[in-house]
Amino acid sequence: MAAVQKHFAAPTQSHQEAIACPRRGSVVDVFCGIGGLSHGFVSEGFDVRAGIDIDASCRYAYERNNGARFIGRDVGDLRGGEINHLFAKDEPRILVGCAPCQPFSTYSQNRSDAKWRLLAEFGRLVSEVQPDVVSMENVPRLTSFHKGELFKQFVAALETAGYDVRPKVVNCADYGVPQTRLRLVVLASRVGPIELMPPTHAADAHVTVRDAIAHLPPITAGGKDAEDPLHYASRLSETNLARIREAKPGQSWRDWKPALVAPCHRKHSGRWYQSVYGRMHWDAPAPTITTQCNGFGNGRFGHPKQDRAISLREAALLQTFPEGYEFFDPNERWFVSAAARWIGNAVPVALARAVARSVARALEGKSDA
Repeated sequence: MAAVQKHFAAPTQSHQEAIACPRRGSVVDVFCGIGGLSHGFVSEGFDVRAGIDIDASCRYAYERNNGARFIGRDVGDLRGGEINHLFAKDEPRILVGCAPCQPFSTYSQNRSDAKWRLLAEFGRLVSEVQPDVVSMENVPRLTSFHKGELFKQFVAALETAGYDVRPKVVNCADYGVPQTRLRLVVLASRVGPIELMPPTHAADAHVTVRDAIAHLPPITAGGKDAEDPLHYASRLSETNLARIREAKPGQSWRDWKPALVAPCHRKHSGRWYQSVYGRMHWDAPAPTITTQCNGFGNGRFGHPKQDRAISLREAALLQTFPEGYEFFDPNERWFVSAAARWIGNAVPVALARAVARSVARALEGKSDA
């Protein structure tokens, strides 16, 4: 295993710095969002050509930070020929994507949800484009969703098309992400063996919440840093202020005074939901950052010391976006709920960099697979 590191990997390069590096391959990112996966590839010297997503609100952040074109399209309407035109000539072609994970999460059990078909659409695009390398990232439950049939079909389609396919469930904390976030990473190659690189951080050297956010100025619930509008924390009701003052890292609402426990949790059906209204630990990775990470009652998203939920900037740092990443046009109105959705849905940049390095090694014939 490579030597472990205590803090973040090398700082993420800007787009301008990255384009000065030798090109390692041409990348198109499907379901790109605001560009967490793309930014990992940009930072590792890849030529990211375009990102495709149906959510047009992601355009500014994607294009501003990655120097690549954003295409607002429904992936189901795309055809392989359109994507082939996006790749640069005479470079290895890499197709990457992270199909929206909500249909595969424990919160979505409805088979009629059309989003579950997005994985099949991504597989169709791979078959039509025939890129040299494919990378797909998603939630681990995808491997068991509907008894794993969807995932098995996806892998079988890639293998039939001549790809060496390597799926792996990883803890993002092992790759420098300050979160205990489990993700499924699938790498597939038509140009030789491919394997996700070994972890860069041992369990006793994980990046912690303190490492990631302790340097930010303190703010209150409902407060905002004067110099950074993204460093904003949602307001709390008087009841929730009393609850967070009672909360201690590692505890749950079960440890509160009875008067503070929500009525729904007093019922037998609600006593199983313990991972809400909690504080993070300073000296451990955060829990998984979700699209509701700005709400104290939505998970263990309380700040370790300050009486508030984490801010949007803190959530972005816990997702390993560089501090200079621009999420919205300063001349336009933006919404907290949208920013939380963008950040929570993103692939952590540090994990994306590990994927990009793994692809680079495979293209150079250096894979350990």
